[in-house]
Amino acid sequence: MKTQRILYCRLPCNPIFPIGIVYLSDHVHKLFPNIEQKILDLGTVPPLDFKKTLKDCIDEFKPTLLIFSWRDIQIYAPVGGRSGNPLQNAFEVYYSQNIFTRLRGALGGLKVVKDYYSELWRNVNLIKLGFKQARKYHSKVRVIVGGGAASVFYEQVQYYLPRGTIVSVGEGEGLLKKLLSGQDFSNERCYVIGENQPRERLIHEFPEPLYKTSCDYDYIETIWNEFNYYFEESDFYIGVQTKRGCPHNCCYCVYTVVEGKQVRINPVNEVVKEMQQLYKRGIRNFWFTDAQFIPARKFIKDAEELLEEIIKSGMTDINWAAYIRADNLTPKLCDLMVKTGISYFEIGITSGSQELVRKMRMGYNLKTVLQNCRFLKDAGFNSLVSVNYSFNVIDETFDTIRQTIAYHRTLEEIFGKDKVEPAIFFIGLQPHTHLEEYAFQHKILKPNYNPMSLMPWTARKLLWNPEPLGSFFGEVCLQAWKKNPHDFGREVMDILEHKLGKSKIEQALSAPIISKEKHFSQV
Repeated sequence: MKTQRILYCRLPCNPIFPIGIVYLSDHVHKLFPNIEQKILDLGTVPPLDFKKTLKDCIDEFKPTLLIFSWRDIQIYAPVGGRSGNPLQNAFEVYYSQNIFTRLRGALGGLKVVKDYYSELWRNVNLIKLGFKQARKYHSKVRVIVGGGAASVFYEQVQYYLPRGTIVSVGEGEGLLKKLLSGQDFSNERCYVIGENQPRERLIHEFPEPLYKTSCDYDYIETIWNEFNYYFEESDFYIGVQTKRGCPHNCCYCVYTVVEGKQVRINPVNEVVKEMQQLYKRGIRNFWFTDAQFIPARKFIKDAEELLEEIIKSGMTDINWAAYIRADNLTPKLCDLMVKTGISYFEIGITSGSQELVRKMRMGYNLKTVLQNCRFLKDAGFNSLVSVNYSFNVIDETFDTIRQTIAYHRTLEEIFGKDKVEPAIFFIGLQPHTHLEEYAFQHKILKPNYNPMSLMPWTARKLLWNPEPLGSFFGEVCLQAWKKNPHDFGREVMDILEHKLGKSKIEQALSAPIISKEKHFSQV
């Protein structure tokens, strides 16, 4: 073990705290304290310096094991992203009646495609460069590629990466423990390119439970030269994980299969100890990186216990944010959330129509969500709420759109119009989801399609906005971008209400069960 040297390299992406490789390196240090480790976060490096920084780091450290974390591949987004606004470009091409607008969209789309493939090949070449450079010092160096992108597209990345690369799906702690111990790791959620093929439904296999202790940031600081990058500016939210897994079955979401459906709670005292270490370093903004902070009612007590311990710890001036299943809030929990400094949260209801929420297998009771939001407001919450809507989902109609408008206006009545930010998404169809199976069954996609492709004939299908409502939503979104691009979500809601009106809230909250509602139950 004394001869092992592990270099963790987070491939370039937006500057988000790299909690995955931080937790991995902390876990390895606790199991094998004699192993030397180093973290290189290319998200903090200027683009022109990527290759040089990686080569210099390898030359200095001479790793025996390279671990690359690949966070991003797909770029579908409702707002401007790394390469502009791909959603706006696509809608201008597909739906605009103005030839100049379509031309602008086409040129913007070409830039998006160019930048997308440039980033893809840049990351592939960085992995190959790292592998080649490390072999100068250790001929038997191994490479592991993991992270969100590699986990979702694990079947496709084998065609880009060097032979012998280990592709890790989901959590990597078990794989690393066995690899470093010289044990057979073939039963872990991984495969070796060129030696074996990924097992059928590999991503659906359950990850092993893990007892998660608090991250040792004193140690992390010694192995990460860019450690203070995320601590110098007060606006960064630093990630802290309180649990892993999501028990839900939403038709379009890949979280469940990547993290597993079994929710594994991290010990409350360990989570608070980790937060205290960051607090002593001046951090006041925390993001709970769970798939859902309160994934189900059975975990309410765990959330209450955590927030009570935060209060007892004396961290009274912090702000925190998270994705939250608002149907699982209680008056007591709302009170604790406000007392501990919740400053922002996101809820992904997708639709304000209970009928569609049911069809998408989301498990939400929208009436309960409204009631619980009132609890939160009564507890003193007065900050921003981001509500994710994905229009034109399965069986969307003008009536369900009116219901969503009514639901959104009710949320505005509860929190205040300026406090409710509608984030308008069009679902990006992801592999390994029920929506993908639905697309196969209805001949929208062929089973051998490439989900990493950004070619127009594939991208239009993956960016889910089918007819007969596709053109309608396209026109609405184009009008919103033209009229108020800086407040796109609210403008979309206003235009939809102007065109269609809104239903009574009672209609949005009711969902009569009828025999034809079989869609995803048959998938």
